[in-house]
Amino acid sequence: MDVGWEADKDDTAAVLRTVGKVIKSCRERAGLRQAELGAAIGYSEEQVSSVERGRRVPKPEFMDAADKALSAGGLISGLKKDVEEARYPKKVRDLAKLEAESVELGAYNNSVVHGLLQTEEYARALFSMRRPPLSEDELEQRVAARMSRQEIVDSTRPCPVFSFVQDEVTLRRPVGGRMAMRRQLERMLEVGRLRNVEIQVMPTEREDHAGIDGSFRLLSLKDGTTVGHSEVQLVSGLISDAKEVRILEMRYGIIRAQALPPQESLAFIEKLRGETC
Repeated sequence: MDVGWEADKDDTAAVLRTVGKVIKSCRERAGLRQAELGAAIGYSEEQVSSVERGRRVPKPEFMDAADKALSAGGLISGLKKDVEEARYPKKVRDLAKLEAESVELGAYNNSVVHGLLQTEEYARALFSMRRPPLSEDELEQRVAARMSRQEIVDSTRPCPVFSFVQDEVTLRRPVGGRMAMRRQLERMLEVGRLRNVEIQVMPTEREDHAGIDGSFRLLSLKDGTTVGHSEVQLVSGLISDAKEVRILEMRYGIIRAQALPPQESLAFIEKLRGETC
């Protein structure tokens, strides 16, 4: 059993139960039945009931409409951010916070395209491969969480400096099918041309490979510290021990030196994109 995922579900359920109780309290204070509230805001009685019991994630439109219909004065609408964050697994929220606090992020990946570079189509195909299979709700939750993290790359505000090193195999494996992979490569070309992003490719033909032990990332934070992060199978963990972080920094420096330079890497990705036609 994925204990982390079970804990995440418990954490999410607690938030949804609290939001449901607030909506129910406001509805009862207004003297409305669930069916009457549903009719007022364009939802069914069953949907209102599910939200109040914490079994359904209310959409922002639902919460805004309920706030207005119940004259809640912003009490319900003010919980939208809590609900939005609760939709995502805790470990994703924690990682997203670290990424948001970073001034520099470096990542090496040897099995899949890094999450900050993935298209929604690619991400959905990856999560669909999970065994045992994820439920539809879990799948959509994880896809949404992954897409939300990409705001730090696409943001127009001051953002971190990024470097990504991708093993060649991650660019050749047709996750989601040939055309889905073509669109994924196009996305990488688009991001790789941003001024604060460098993407490199580690050719399969390299005999010496400092990243042979697996994928990892390094995050240099605003307070001057650097931490590592590694995720393998069911284990996801932060690496903060100074000695271990130095080892990762050394390895990442060698990996970047062994990989193709950024401009050659983009040309290589362009070549692979052409092969998907």
